Amino acid sequence: MSHKVVTFGEIMLRLSPPGYQRFVQATSFDAVYGGGEANVAVSLANYGCEAHFVTKVPSHEIGQCAINALRALGVHTEFIARGGDRLGIYYCESGASQRPSKVIYDRADSSISRVGPGEFDWDAILSGASWFHFTGITPALGDGPAAATLEAVKAAKRLGVKVSADLNYRKKLWSPEKASAVMSGLMEYVDVVIGNEEDAEKVFGIKAGTSDVTRGELCHKGYREVARELVKRFGFEKVAITLRESLSASDNNWSGMLYDGAEFHLSRKYQVHTVDRVGGGDSFAGALVYALLEGMPGPQAVEFAAAASCLKHSIIGDFNLVGLSEVQVLAGGDASGRVQR
Repeated sequence: MSHKVVTFGEIMLRLSPPGYQRFVQATSFDAVYGGGEANVAVSLANYGCEAHFVTKVPSHEIGQCAINALRALGVHTEFIARGGDRLGIYYCESGASQRPSKVIYDRADSSISRVGPGEFDWDAILSGASWFHFTGITPALGDGPAAATLEAVKAAKRLGVKVSADLNYRKKLWSPEKASAVMSGLMEYVDVVIGNEEDAEKVFGIKAGTSDVTRGELCHKGYREVARELVKRFGFEKVAITLRESLSASDNNWSGMLYDGAEFHLSRKYQVHTVDRVGGGDSFAGALVYALLEGMPGPQAVEFAAAASCLKHSIIGDFNLVGLSEVQVLAGGDASGRVQR
């Protein structure tokens, strides 16, 4: 039986210089579409779920292009609202070696940033759903999107739908103080929270011990303390934390941790040579939601999520274009990358 999952957020047009060119070198830009919750919906559709993405896009052709990108990958789009004047844009310059990637946002006054309470019929949208997912990016877009997110999670809780939230702190969208105030109010309705070391610290002031991701050093004990504190403060059923050790822009160590309130489960560590890291956390979230819907035990669930996000780092664009069997092979221990014939 296919699980119905609903995600809510912004989809954007991404413009990138070809290959590893810098912005100042580019005479053309590659165009793709993506966004936190849209990326999660694509992952879930790839795994066979009935994935629905909810947003608002303009009625013109660029808004339709964004919808078409989702439809082409099996994501349901019937609940997408139309209106407003523009689709948000972001420019992404891919880093390499010791040169970091750069992102420039041009999303002010996008259609989704103008939504408000009462614009979506959440009871109808969530009817028959098993899961609802959002990220911290959506309420960061403004008071209207924050109010719409609150309506959604309240409806989900009323209807018995599980709710997950990826904290996804973005300093270019809001301050730690504003993020803490808004996100704390939403956490009352969240069952599973996902984040990384910066998210927990910036949004809730919970720091992961002596970890220093910029030097490739992680303190697992510190992350366990973060997870315990999140459960203590908000009563989450589960806390998932992505663990990235940045050796350079090109090479990372990547793993995940899952805490169920009693036990900690740590995935194997992957040595990742990055082609495109955008959407790495979203691919982890999408895979984790699928694993939990399928009833996978904690150790298996976090292995599946870490494997899926490891594979995403090898794929250009925001979407994790891998199938269920590919993730299962890697999660099962085959990391050889040998040609499949």
